[in-house]
Amino acid sequence: MISPSLNSQTFNPQSIIPELQLLLVDQGLNLLAAIFILVIGWLLAGWAEKLTYRGLGRIPRLDRTLTPLLVKTVRYGILVITLLAVLERFGVQTTSIIALVGAAGLALGLALQGTLSDVAAGVMLLILRPFHVGDAIDASGNGGTVREVGLFATYLTNADGMFVSIPNSKVFSAVIVNYSRAATRRINFVVGIDYADDIEKAQKIALDLLNADPRVLKNPVPMVPVGELGASSVNLIVRCWVSNPDYGDTLFDLQKAVKLAFDTAGISIPFPQQVLAFRADSPNPFVDKNSAKP
Repeated sequence: MISPSLNSQTFNPQSIIPELQLLLVDQGLNLLAAIFILVIGWLLAGWAEKLTYRGLGRIPRLDRTLTPLLVKTVRYGILVITLLAVLERFGVQTTSIIALVGAAGLALGLALQGTLSDVAAGVMLLILRPFHVGDAIDASGNGGTVREVGLFATYLTNADGMFVSIPNSKVFSAVIVNYSRAATRRINFVVGIDYADDIEKAQKIALDLLNADPRVLKNPVPMVPVGELGASSVNLIVRCWVSNPDYGDTLFDLQKAVKLAFDTAGISIPFPQQVLAFRADSPNPFVDKNSAKP
């Protein structure tokens, strides 16, 4: 039988109140400290992100393609440290949390294999560097100027100014055409002239235009060969080399200049045409048989 003194001491609520008050005060202080740590960590991550971006921008030899990845790594690293500090404030063993996160990461990795392949492809793109930020490329059937190579996707701006996001795995597994990598590019367009026109005269006119343009490089030598004897025209190839930044403007200007010069010289650029021939012993299909009878 339990004695009255022991019974009253065990179930006396007044003895629990001080402990509850102490616990609430202690946890309240921990909660306030955790909120303070979260706010400071969030602000510090933002400041570190901006400072890292500015600092990396002052390094001339650093590839701009690596800048977004390094900046995000600094930001997320500080946020992870902040979260661990908050958990440790409440007495949570961070080592067990790290082990739990590792196990969860393994399970999540098996479930998100496609996403992880994008991450792996992004790392390989940053290591191999088939293109840099600002390069004009064509990858996976999409063309544009590279804005950023992220962990999961490569971001482009196409010729229409539209935003294009391509998964890194698609970019890495596709054929990548980099239009900005080489210092020079070749201009190559076809102009057709009539069979009755003077070929050598047309070649000289086009070649003079190439030699007169200061943007056209002298080596390799510009040329205007006969590329094909087409069905409706003699096709001349206007070919020259220019500096990569001058490619677009020079191409448009030369096409216009060749057309105007040919018009002035009386050299025609014929439309597609067909010649119909009838045998002497075959009836003319354009003559009405009934009207031909007397």
